[in-house]
Amino acid sequence: MKRRVVITGMGAVTPVGLTAAETWENVRNGVVGIAPIESVNTENHQVKVAGEVKGFDPTTIMDKMEARRSARFTQFAIKAATEAFDQSGISMEEENPLRFGVNIGSGIGALQVIEDEFRKGEKKGFDRISPLFVPMTIVNMAAGAVAIRLGFKGSCTCSVTACASATNAIGEAFHAIRDGYVDVMAAGGTEACISDLGLGGFTSMRALTTETNPTRASIPFDKERGGFVLGEGAGVLILEEYEHAVARGAKILGEIAGYGATCDANHMTAPLEDGSGAAACMEMAMADGGVTPNQVGYINAHGTGTPLNDRCETAAVKSAFGEEAKNLVVSSTKSMTGHLLGGSGGVEAVITASMLQDQFAPPTAGYQVPDPDCDLDICPNQGKEVHTEYALSNSLGFGGHNATLLFRRV
Repeated sequence: MKRRVVITGMGAVTPVGLTAAETWENVRNGVVGIAPIESVNTENHQVKVAGEVKGFDPTTIMDKMEARRSARFTQFAIKAATEAFDQSGISMEEENPLRFGVNIGSGIGALQVIEDEFRKGEKKGFDRISPLFVPMTIVNMAAGAVAIRLGFKGSCTCSVTACASATNAIGEAFHAIRDGYVDVMAAGGTEACISDLGLGGFTSMRALTTETNPTRASIPFDKERGGFVLGEGAGVLILEEYEHAVARGAKILGEIAGYGATCDANHMTAPLEDGSGAAACMEMAMADGGVTPNQVGYINAHGTGTPLNDRCETAAVKSAFGEEAKNLVVSSTKSMTGHLLGGSGGVEAVITASMLQDQFAPPTAGYQVPDPDCDLDICPNQGKEVHTEYALSNSLGFGGHNATLLFRRV
């Protein structure tokens, strides 16, 4: 018999908040966290705005030495995971740490550290770069650092599937608990690559918008959309087997009920025009949770604001939901946070679980010009009440990676 998997802790560091609660409150109210870039000199960049995390001080969660030895994406993960763990109320002294695991995904890792150390190597010689260069930059270090911080000694892995990384991480963690391999998982994603190479790489492939007005830069499903806005941050859930949570009197925040993962197997960066890969992924998540389309009332869309993604995702929703698509509320919270790449699914998992708790769908902010190719109810500019037991969260990544989580209100 498959075991139930519930959420007992949530943590987030985002462009709209330094905690899960602050992030949800601002997203719920349509607050846009996109602003002129401060961490990079953009004089020679076409892109001038991003979703930067503001006011983050790593020394609030670690000493100065650890902060110097940790890349920004790892610091974000530790902050979000610590918040989620503290909310869960778990006491590791009373637990078997081998039954506790970690899966923290990231798409890119410590790009800024790579840039800084390369510049140092060119100037001083590459044998004189930091001895911490490798452990700071490897993408799995966020997961490893979280395991060290929390004392989780079971499986510690890192999903790296571009923009689907965090959603895959949570989905795989969900299955690991459901199938009995572990009892508790810290799962989610993190990213921090607002840097010269990050901005330049995505700009050169024409993925980023060059709009300078922060309120019209990230405009998913809008006919005038021209690309996504780069964001940074982390989102982490504490997932727990239901009976284990009940036995210790934990407050249950929600439930993961299903998970789907597919691959377009089509193109390095472009989704399938008909959205069939993403549609199959949503269908798989619903089948995994034993629900039908008429039971799902909300989708947190991948909704990047690129011309191709939003059109194809709309087609995917229509294919997966059929006539029920017209009854769905579908919003993109990237309109407020920007696109956190490998961290996006973690933050959007926190948002989707919070949506079910409050029975309130956050808006797609900044929306002005309707697009007939994106004609779903995208909750433009103003959030609204949505009464539903189930919601989906989609993440679609370069390489054709599709991942969908099915959440249930508890």
